[in-house]
Amino acid sequence: MRLVIARCQVDYIGRLTAHLPMAPRLLLVKADGSVSVHADDRAYKPLNWMSPPCWLEEQPGVWTVRNKADESLIITIDEVLHDSSHTLGVDPGLVKDGVEAHLQELLAAHPGVLGEGYTLVRREYMTAIGPVDLLCRDADGRSVAIEVKRRGEIDGVEQLTRYLELMNRDPLLAPVTGVFAAQQIKPQARTLAEDRGIRCVVVDYDELRGAESDDLRLF
Repeated sequence: MRLVIARCQVDYIGRLTAHLPMAPRLLLVKADGSVSVHADDRAYKPLNWMSPPCWLEEQPGVWTVRNKADESLIITIDEVLHDSSHTLGVDPGLVKDGVEAHLQELLAAHPGVLGEGYTLVRREYMTAIGPVDLLCRDADGRSVAIEVKRRGEIDGVEQLTRYLELMNRDPLLAPVTGVFAAQQIKPQARTLAEDRGIRCVVVDYDELRGAESDDLRLF
């Protein structure tokens, strides 16, 4: 991971245009190729970013980040205040709380909740960047990657997007579609998911628990 603090201005050129005037900001370049621009007053959310796959070209005073959709993030640097790189290694991933882990287990037992005709291939399907919660097949036999959260936020959509980009490079799986499943999904996360072709499913945990109880009854 590379951390650069610099006085810079940022211009995004793509489906729309956006401009950030000259100011001190944090530029974050991650090992997955993503580049994001942060201020000191927006919590974790970047001011602008480019998700992988994308490519960074550095020239004196100017960074140009492009993606396969030919969108560009142009960062004009007036002064570099700090520049350092750090190797973080492979992250063990988010440890799910009890409810989230049980929700994943229930959906694995009842994949039809996620889509008509869905069948489970396996739980915790491992990829090079971490495990996908559920790998299913739809009624037509196509692969579906499902990310399960208790609360659906933008981070979860980004996580599923990375899995999908990687899995769609595998000819044995592709084409792979995505489902973002959660007890509640924030409007911003839903908008981002739908923009990326990811279907959102709001799951009733209590109803699923009842279905689990019914399965255990003899009569």
